[in-house]
Amino acid sequence: MRILIVGAGATGGAFGARLVDAGRDVAFLVRPARAEALRRDGLRLRAPDGDATRPARAITAAELHREPAGFDLVIVTVKAAGLDAAIEDVRPAVGPGTVVLPVLNGMAHLGPLEEAFPGRVLGGLAHIVASLEDDGAVTQLTDLSVVTVPAGHPALAEALDVPGIDLVVSPDITGAMWEKWAFIAAMGVVCCLFRAPIGAVLEAGGEAHVRAVIAETEAVAAAAGHPVSAASHERTVAVLTATGSPVTSSLYRDLVAGRPTEAEPVLGDLAARARGLGVAVPLLDLTLTQVRADALQRATR
Repeated sequence: MRILIVGAGATGGAFGARLVDAGRDVAFLVRPARAEALRRDGLRLRAPDGDATRPARAITAAELHREPAGFDLVIVTVKAAGLDAAIEDVRPAVGPGTVVLPVLNGMAHLGPLEEAFPGRVLGGLAHIVASLEDDGAVTQLTDLSVVTVPAGHPALAEALDVPGIDLVVSPDITGAMWEKWAFIAAMGVVCCLFRAPIGAVLEAGGEAHVRAVIAETEAVAAAAGHPVSAASHERTVAVLTATGSPVTSSLYRDLVAGRPTEAEPVLGDLAARARGLGVAVPLLDLTLTQVRADALQRATR
């Protein structure tokens, strides 16, 4: 299976490194500067199980037309802000037999991708805590490295079932995506509203608010027809009520660093759906207003 990974940042780089290590035929569609760095330095992954650099085949959008038509699998790992450009860049790689697997946060990306590549797009999701460092290396911060794909695609599952990736084949991929969305939105609200890691929020007496946030995001999922399972709920509660936890959300980390955030696809879209479903989400709304106000202030500086 010929695999094209769109992006070689934290998510694409970490999962792509595992696929390269397993001998999969992998190429990375990246911007020219990232392509030059990958060709010169290789793809370095620092992870709990080791630190290694491997060769990485990098392709830019301008070079994609030279590739044989139609990759078998296109994995989209860019953040929401880069989705529109990624769709245009990747068009030459998508043929009649191509499967497009996005692993973006939220669900707002599915519409544009399906419109661009009708009948080619599957639901999918990833769980990983990783970051792209200034030196171009990818750091995987914990052992968590999960990719979830829908049932009924054995070739896809076989391609992604490699050491270093915990593959989950889900009979209800939409439900799985809602569970992740409810979780990451809850973590984003907690960290962004209180501007602190989970442990600090709890130490300040915020556990009741944390539980209220969880109830809000999970209520939206339930109203949409995809109630969060008891097991997923317990995992969310365990993570967001862990005493002394230094954990923060990627949304919060981007916010405090002044980088573009995924507030709209993660929080904004969820709030809009809540309104449409008649679900009250006051803490989510407060956080979204704060994040939007912050973005407006930064834009005028």
